[in-house]
Amino acid sequence: MKWIIFIVLSFAYILVFFHRFCAGVVAPDMMVELKSGGTLIGLLGALYFYPYAIMQIPAGVLSDTLGPRKTITIFFLISVIGSFVMGFSYNIWTALIGRTLVGIGVSMLFVPSMKIFTKWFSVKEFALITGFFIAFGSIGTLFATSPLAWLSSIIGWRNVFVIISFVTLLITILVWIFVKDEPDKLEYHTKKDILKVEIYQILKSIKSIVKNQYFWFLAVSFFSVFGVFFTITGLWGVPYLMHIYGLSKIKAGGIVSLFAFGMFIGNPLFGLLSEKVFKSRKKLIILISCFNLLIIFFLWLKIEQLSIVALYVIFFCFGLFSNSIASIGFTTNKELFPVKISGTATGFINLFPYLSAAIFQQIFGLVLEINGKKDGVFTATGYKAGFFILLILSLFGIISSFFLKETYGKQHN
Repeated sequence: MKWIIFIVLSFAYILVFFHRFCAGVVAPDMMVELKSGGTLIGLLGALYFYPYAIMQIPAGVLSDTLGPRKTITIFFLISVIGSFVMGFSYNIWTALIGRTLVGIGVSMLFVPSMKIFTKWFSVKEFALITGFFIAFGSIGTLFATSPLAWLSSIIGWRNVFVIISFVTLLITILVWIFVKDEPDKLEYHTKKDILKVEIYQILKSIKSIVKNQYFWFLAVSFFSVFGVFFTITGLWGVPYLMHIYGLSKIKAGGIVSLFAFGMFIGNPLFGLLSEKVFKSRKKLIILISCFNLLIIFFLWLKIEQLSIVALYVIFFCFGLFSNSIASIGFTTNKELFPVKISGTATGFINLFPYLSAAIFQQIFGLVLEINGKKDGVFTATGYKAGFFILLILSLFGIISSFFLKETYGKQHN
């Protein structure tokens, strides 16, 4: 039964990743058709991440009270509506509303899923399962690159979002039918159970999280690494390749799609290395943070001098290293707190990647606007300035990683 649940939730996570990264591919078309500049397109990308970030704390609380299955189902229906609104957007403002609804809806998948996996899988399985879950989600990023570029060129980006709304509805139905919150129970919580959850218990859980200094070092690591990762792969990577290297949308999407393959390999690989080879969480997070800095430094240094092969390698490494902090980081966070507040703790830490993405996608777009355009596209000077900001951000990730608490042995002894 647990593997059926894992598969259904993994298919749902594919959609989460698709929505997370699709804006980067359709951004050039949307800037033209919706008559929008870099600042508004940056806001469009960010309006997935802002509500996603804000909803992570409620996601943890709802997972611990209402139950994961009900939480996922209710909010995925909101994402169905959001996708539909995106599909019928003929000005930037309706697109912004649709994007916001999508961000709210899909925000309630990861944290409830982690809560379910905590109940269904053992401590030793958790890091590996988390890695495979994120790797499965990376298939969504693959669909959101070259296939989306190709399909949107044929049927238009609006029709793509209408189709996705129906696919999301189908997945929502499967979640309701097959997912159970924990073994040997048909229902995890009833209305009576919810009423029993007192406000002070939730506040007590939140207090124990925010008072933990090691939580904040991990939060800074997440904020740094994912801010760099999502800003480039989630929105500005495709425009960068089109504007600086003159590539077509399909070709640029193909290069960016390499990060999906890196994610597919990296997340389960680092989960396995954490358990079997390094026997450490902290060492791997330090290693990943260092690679994140090297990647963005090389991209900044050779802003318009990279070969096509080098670009493929860079975007593959983004997925292999930068995103792989997820499987190790979420496991670290889980091991910092008792299982009974695991949903709330996961929700809190999951706030920081998406808050960072929302902030820096907008900043990057603003920096591009400030540096102006040449022949209708953003300049290399603008992209270099944007990458420099991400380079500084990545330094904070390395610094914070050295102050993390090693949690590997805590739940293994």
